[in-house]
Amino acid sequence: MTPQQLSSTIVDVLTALSERGELALPDGVPASVTVERPRQKGHGDYATNVALQLAKKAGTNPRALGELIRAGLEANDGITEVEVAGPGFLNITVDAGAQGEVAADIVAAGSAYGHTRTLAGQRVNVEFISANPTGPLHLGHTRWAVLGDAIGRALSAAGAEVTREFYINDRGVQMDHFAASIIAAATGLPTPEGGYAGGYIDDLAKQVGEASPGIFELPESERLAAVRAKGYELQLAEQQGQLDGFNTHFDVWFSEVSLHESGKVPETLARLKELGHVYEQDGALWMRTTDFGDDKDRVLIKSDGALTYFASDTAYYLNKRSRGFDRCIYLLGADHHGYVGRLRAMAACAGDDPAQTLEVLIGQLVKIMRDGAEMKLSKRAGTIVTLHELTEEIGVDALRYSLARYPADSPLTLDVAEITKASNENPVYYVQYAHARTCAMMRNAADLGMKVPSAEEYDPALLTHARDGELLRALAEFPRVIAAAAELREPHRVARYLEDTASVFNKWYDTKECRMLPQGDEPVRPVNESRLMLVLATRTVIANGLDILGVSAPERM
Repeated sequence: MTPQQLSSTIVDVLTALSERGELALPDGVPASVTVERPRQKGHGDYATNVALQLAKKAGTNPRALGELIRAGLEANDGITEVEVAGPGFLNITVDAGAQGEVAADIVAAGSAYGHTRTLAGQRVNVEFISANPTGPLHLGHTRWAVLGDAIGRALSAAGAEVTREFYINDRGVQMDHFAASIIAAATGLPTPEGGYAGGYIDDLAKQVGEASPGIFELPESERLAAVRAKGYELQLAEQQGQLDGFNTHFDVWFSEVSLHESGKVPETLARLKELGHVYEQDGALWMRTTDFGDDKDRVLIKSDGALTYFASDTAYYLNKRSRGFDRCIYLLGADHHGYVGRLRAMAACAGDDPAQTLEVLIGQLVKIMRDGAEMKLSKRAGTIVTLHELTEEIGVDALRYSLARYPADSPLTLDVAEITKASNENPVYYVQYAHARTCAMMRNAADLGMKVPSAEEYDPALLTHARDGELLRALAEFPRVIAAAAELREPHRVARYLEDTASVFNKWYDTKECRMLPQGDEPVRPVNESRLMLVLATRTVIANGLDILGVSAPERM
C-alpha cells in the first residue's frame, strides 16, 4: 500500500462519513490528504494529520474526528491498526501483504514509476543558461545546466508539458566585438578594445578559416559580417555539443535576432501602449513598471532610437505566452537578483498576473576547489573554468549529482577530491553503488536459476521482516518526492531521498534474516523470489531517481 493509495482510502472514509451525516465539511471532502512515514519507530507504518486539519471546519475536536476516521480505516482490508495519538494524529499500520504489493507495482510500472499527474494540464517553459554565443560555457553556467535540466525532468515526471529553452543572445554589439576578435587572431593583430581573448579565440579563428577559405581576405565591408556569422555558428555548435555531452538537452534554441526579425518587438510596444503602461520622456520611450512594484521605470527605446535589452526581454516573454505557456520559469545567476522585481512588473504591464505566469529562480555561486585552491584559470579560455574542463577532470555523473544535491539558493563549494572519491562517504558513489549492488544480486539470482515471480506467483505477505517493511515504505515514498521536487522546483529532494533509500537498502542487505539468495544447498523458496522482486523494485527506484538528476545508473562498479 503506497501513501497515495492510503490517501485515497482516507478520502473514501471521509466521503462515507459525510454521506452518513456523521461529518459536515462546508468546503466538502478534500481530494487528497497528506500521508507520510512517521519520524519515530513504533508509530506505525504511516501517519496523517488530517483530523487536525479538518476538525475546526467540521465543528469538532481533532481526537473525536480521529476516532471516526480510525473506525472507518480499520474496516479496510490491508490496514491492521490505527492509533489516534497526541492531539489527533493518526498512526496507521498496514499488513505485510498490502505493504509488499508496492514492490510488484513498482516493477510493473518500470521506468514510469514515480511519475504522477499532479501537474497535468500545465504547460511550462523553463529557460536556463542562455549564455552569449561568444565563448565556451563555464562554471557559472554549469549549476543551471544541472538544475534547469533536472527541474524540467521533475516537472515532466509530475505530468506537466515542459519545454526546456535556451535563449541565444546573438544580437548586440558583443557579436561585433566577437567577430573582430576572431579577425585579429587570424591576422596577427592585438585583441581589439572590448574584444575577447583566450586560446579558444585562436582555435575559432583557425576553424573559421578552414570552414570558409578566403573569408579573412574579404573586403572589410563584408568581412566582419561573414566572420560573425561563421564564428557564431561554430561557437554555438560547440556549446550545444558540450551540453549534450553533459546530459543537458534543450527542446528549443531561441535566437534573439529572430525575435527582432519576426517583428515581435514593434508588436509588443504597440500592445503596451494600448494597455497604457508606456510614456515618452526626454526623447525616450519608458515602461511604467513602478505601477507594479519596480524600484524605477524602465527604458524601452533610448533617445537615440536604440532598443534596450528590456524591450527584447518583454517581447520574448510575450512570445512565450503566445506559444501557449501557462508559466514561464527563469533561472538566473546571483548577479541577476535585481531582475526579479522588474520581470514581475513587466509581466503585470503586459496584462498578466505574474504570480500565476512568471517565476524567477536565483542561483548562488559555485566554487570548485582542487588541492586546497579555488579553480579559476582555464588553459583555453584564460580567465574562466570551462564546462568541458570540469567534466574532463570530475566526470559528468559526479559533477551533476554534486551540483543537484543542494538548493539553488545556497552558495556551494565543492572539492574535486571529495566528489570523485570511490567511497561511501561520497554521495554519488554511495547511491550508484547501491544500484550496482542490486544489479549484481539480480545476476547472482539468474545464475542460480531464480526468476522474478509473475504477478500471480508473487507472495507479498512473505516480506514480514521489519527491514522489509522499512525498505518497502521508502520505495513507496518516491512518487511523493518527485511531485514535491517538481512543485517546489527543488531537485535536491530527489538526491537526498536516493541517499536515504540507499541507506535503508544497505541495512536490509546486511540483515541476515533478509537474505535474498538461498544459502548453501537450500532450495529456492517463495520468500527468496519475493525478495528478488523487492531487489528489482529497489533497482527501479534508484535508476529512476538518478535519471531525474541526469545521472547514470551503472550496473557494475
